[in-house]
Amino acid sequence: MASEEKEKEKEKYSANSLVRGLEIIKLFNEVQPSLSLSEIAKQLGVSRTVPYRLLFTLQNIGYLSQDEHTKRYSLTPKVLELGFSYLNSLKFQEIVQPYMETLRDEIGASCHLSILDGQEVVYVGSAPIRGVSAVNVNIGLRLPAHALANGKLLLAYQPKELLMQMFKISNLTPYTDKTLTAPGEFQKQLESIRQNGYSMTSGEFHPGIRSVAAPIFDRTGKVLAALNVVATESAYQEDFIDKIALPKLLEVSRQLSVYMGYSGVKPYQHEDV
Repeated sequence: MASEEKEKEKEKYSANSLVRGLEIIKLFNEVQPSLSLSEIAKQLGVSRTVPYRLLFTLQNIGYLSQDEHTKRYSLTPKVLELGFSYLNSLKFQEIVQPYMETLRDEIGASCHLSILDGQEVVYVGSAPIRGVSAVNVNIGLRLPAHALANGKLLLAYQPKELLMQMFKISNLTPYTDKTLTAPGEFQKQLESIRQNGYSMTSGEFHPGIRSVAAPIFDRTGKVLAALNVVATESAYQEDFIDKIALPKLLEVSRQLSVYMGYSGVKPYQHEDV
């Protein structure tokens, strides 16, 4: 009896119009991208008068469009907002983590996820390998952006005015003899990174450490984070970063960008991919 009462209570608060509206949206797919009023009614198992008002409402709020000639209904891109709301409710790191782990397993090198905070990179995700060749970082670690592949990549997509203000005061701090410290040359390098769509460093922060980074875009084209692969020169072949890590990294960064709703023209393409 208690379970029956609970079910009746649920039915009491159930909004039938909302349920029907969602059912209508779910009818559209690759096989039937457009539907007529009669087809919708038939698939719902109701008379034509039931979905008519709902179709009008869905069209009025922008989720459906109707062809003036055929009178058939189709979904509009606004429907994607329903999916984006769900994605935005997830932690970004949780979405990226399995992709990083798969990339790590495929190439056998540590992968990291980072964001930019001022002139520093903050690590927010990691998929490290084990062993003496591992290059691992702790979540929350902050490092100077100008000396890292992921840092340079994130800086490359910042507004030029902000970069000029950020680096106009003095030369950049050197960490090794390979660290680029002249602001003018650094700006040119960032422009090149943006054009290429990826960034590489070799021994600029730590001697013997090579890294490559690629961007993850959101649906507006803004860079959400950098995904990078790190390897030691002593444990990997000389062309590991160029020939193995980079193509795989670009592939994963594209997948994640699409997953996050990015649909623009790809701004990056490696000649070996």
